[in-house]
Amino acid sequence: MQRYLNHWVWLGPLFAWIILAADFLGSAPLALVLLALAASVTSAVHHAEVIAHRLGEPFGTLVLALAVTAIELGLILALMSGDAGSTLARDTVIAAVMIILNGIVGTCLLIGGLRHREQAFQQSGVSAALATLSALTVLSLVLPNFTVSEPGPVYSDSQLAFVAVVSLLLYLTFIMVQTVRHREYFLPPKQATAHASDHGVLPTTRETALSVAILIGALGAVVLLAKILSEPLGEMVESLGAPRAIVGVAIAALVLLPESVAAIRAALGNRVQTSLNLALGSALATIGLTIPAVSALALILGMPITLGLSGKGIVLLALTLLVATLSLGNGRTTILQGAVHLVIFGVYLFTTIVP
Repeated sequence: MQRYLNHWVWLGPLFAWIILAADFLGSAPLALVLLALAASVTSAVHHAEVIAHRLGEPFGTLVLALAVTAIELGLILALMSGDAGSTLARDTVIAAVMIILNGIVGTCLLIGGLRHREQAFQQSGVSAALATLSALTVLSLVLPNFTVSEPGPVYSDSQLAFVAVVSLLLYLTFIMVQTVRHREYFLPPKQATAHASDHGVLPTTRETALSVAILIGALGAVVLLAKILSEPLGEMVESLGAPRAIVGVAIAALVLLPESVAAIRAALGNRVQTSLNLALGSALATIGLTIPAVSALALILGMPITLGLSGKGIVLLALTLLVATLSLGNGRTTILQGAVHLVIFGVYLFTTIVP
């Protein structure tokens, strides 16, 4: 039991929930909230890696992607009723996609290239994920700008329901392909596996079950702490007169912290296939699960929801998908691909702050 469940991996989430209880009863200091967030993220990454080690690829990375997306979805739904709620889902989803495809992928490719010069992955699986992601993002975030049933960048109720259903079906089809029908497309190449870091002995069933429970607790703490931080962040954004979209970027960044750290650690260990499975799987889950859920909520409660991106957002999304398709198109990566993605991410952040 000591191999995988040392004290620090469960004390972090416990400390986080104590801080949450203190904030519920009064007001927890911001410094302690940030410390609790860091502890929860560290613990979540550890337990996600334990589960991934036990289940093997691509099931382990899928568990973390679905868990983080479920938490992100809960946060979005909880905040949609507030100010600017109609655009919160769009801002958070596009921020998650840009952070994942440019920030996380770019960082993984850059540091992986710096340490290992060149890294290999299965192109067939990555290409399938990018094709699915391209369809989901365009249908959800671009097409609403060009429909005429409703004025503005929005879908009519029937269009929204149709897009939500086909998005969910497309995502579920991808999951079936990834985990059952063509699982081999998402496994590391043999030559990469031979040089990857040794994970040692598999965790026991009891260790895995405890890791699942602690992971859920850690991710729950992350999302609640992110919600606490979103309030002073929103006030700061308003006081500075900055665009409201920054709140969506901050929420996505906070919720994606566990996946970001796990993906970067995998790249450092010469497991870039795991990094890409995490990143692309998370991006797909963000679109394929979040859009149908918020669409259903909007239709049931009669809430307005704006999905269409601005012209600037469409250009950056198109550039991101094009560069990702080209940079991940030959099964091998170097620092150049990472640098290109990080430059696009920098442009996205800068133009969000200075539109």
